[in-house]
Amino acid sequence: MRLTTLLDTLNNGGNGPWPPEASTLTDPEFDLVISSLIPCRQNDAELWFAERESEVEQAKALCRACPVREGCLAGAVDRREPWGVWGGEVFVDGVVVPRKRGRGRPRKVAAA
Repeated sequence: MRLTTLLDTLNNGGNGPWPPEASTLTDPEFDLVISSLIPCRQNDAELWFAERESEVEQAKALCRACPVREGCLAGAVDRREPWGVWGGEVFVDGVVVPRKRGRGRPRKVAAA
């Protein structure tokens, strides 16, 4: 299987070798190939669900170079992911937001 075919499949929302009958990769081999390509499999998964704004920004930065970013984001939008960083965007209550606010009381005056 060509790597470009694999990445196109993932970007289009597919999961696993495509077309299945043409693939010679087993599930563990496929997982190994994927984990070597995408940052959310190479780093601590907690980073994509962090509370600190600096960690959330780090996860977003790692997503920018991901070859399956578009498919990840499209899938998260379709599923209305409740929270976390998906495809380089932050989700809160199933909606993409520009940035995640930390815990605590809201500010009395909006930050400039």
